[in-house]
Amino acid sequence: MKRIFSDYAYGPEPRAACWWDETIAAPEWPVLSEDLSVDVAIIGGGFTGISAALHLAQNGASVAVLEAETPGWGASGRNGGFCCLGGAKLDQARMVIRFGADAAQSYDKAEVEAVDLVANLLSTHRIDADTHSNGETQLAHSRRAMERLRRLEDEQGTLHEPKDLPSLGFGDGFYGGYTLPVGFGLNPRKYLFGLAAAAAAHGVRLFQNSAVSNIGRIKSGYELVTSQGRIRSDQVLVCTNGYSSEDIPDWMAARYMPAQSTVMVTRPLSDAELHAQGWTTDQMAYDTRNLLHYFRLMPDRRFLFGMRGGLFASPSAEAAIQRKLAADFQRMFPAWRQVEATHVWSGMVCLSRDLVPFAGPVSGQPGMFAGFAYHGNGVAMGTYCGRALARLVLGQSSNLPTPITHTPHRFPFGRWRRVLMPPVYALLALADLG
Repeated sequence: MKRIFSDYAYGPEPRAACWWDETIAAPEWPVLSEDLSVDVAIIGGGFTGISAALHLAQNGASVAVLEAETPGWGASGRNGGFCCLGGAKLDQARMVIRFGADAAQSYDKAEVEAVDLVANLLSTHRIDADTHSNGETQLAHSRRAMERLRRLEDEQGTLHEPKDLPSLGFGDGFYGGYTLPVGFGLNPRKYLFGLAAAAAAHGVRLFQNSAVSNIGRIKSGYELVTSQGRIRSDQVLVCTNGYSSEDIPDWMAARYMPAQSTVMVTRPLSDAELHAQGWTTDQMAYDTRNLLHYFRLMPDRRFLFGMRGGLFASPSAEAAIQRKLAADFQRMFPAWRQVEATHVWSGMVCLSRDLVPFAGPVSGQPGMFAGFAYHGNGVAMGTYCGRALARLVLGQSSNLPTPITHTPHRFPFGRWRRVLMPPVYALLALADLG
């Protein structure tokens, strides 16, 4: 594999203290150790790959999923558990300029549909994923940010003035807020494994520790090679997102940008501690910074707090970003300065140069498709793009909005494109001061 972070980022250390691992045991998928033939081979066992597999199998296709690590190892098993609107980092005005008003409106509907899809899958397959929260609340980190939120008052959400926040259970540490009633929090690992169990029940073959080292063209389609086996398939889906490789397939090179995100979970908080901070709501929330923080009180009264991670990957860089995370948590929630974090971990989100997700064909490779770049909102959008990829394979109408079907441009500098990130982060941090 040709990946653009150091090996440390893809090793066990960043996720060693992931809280979700404590909540549900990983299923025992076998290692691919034989030669198989299936209709569709899927690379990546996260939300996108498993959603695609389930929807394909429900329509009669034979499917094999190849996960490079163990189930839930990647972003789908270590994210913050926000099933919410999002997936793009392109604001509405720029979306309209680039793709047109109709396409922008269609994309907005897709984000809502993505959340509804997850809710329907949870209900249909009776997956208990510790769901909570009625939508999501954005909290203003400055007076200027609150002025921007006030301009949203005529949209579909509810504006909260600063004086309203304590009675809503958000305390008094913010300058106001805005709630959209779409979305909910969940345990991402329980959701992923429930989805995988449903896929397996429909005949999907799931394999772990089966990294694909090569994809070759053969007369009938493709041959995927792993260390111990091979899979021949008519069609291939690449669903590796932030853990992609530059050469699986070569088309992926420079079309994605992995970026780190870091999360902590506290011990369970007592009622007295919750009231001391004024945070008594189960509503999931995030702040108005460009380099945002996201946080929620979970059903077991542990508090989850996350933020964009560091720009480098090493033991010292990981320690530094964990210190920054703890400092930000203590600054934003001062009554909890003495509350210890029992678990801290990090993982990769995925960006595209066009700042929108992608689900569509890999150009020049008939029968190969890819889905990636959810910009930190992969629970809903990854699930949605997985279903969309399944529909494309089946020749069904995917009804995908233009922004998602637009082939992503490559970042400049190729494998060295991470040099773009420090100046971008610096500019975003400067803008957050306002």
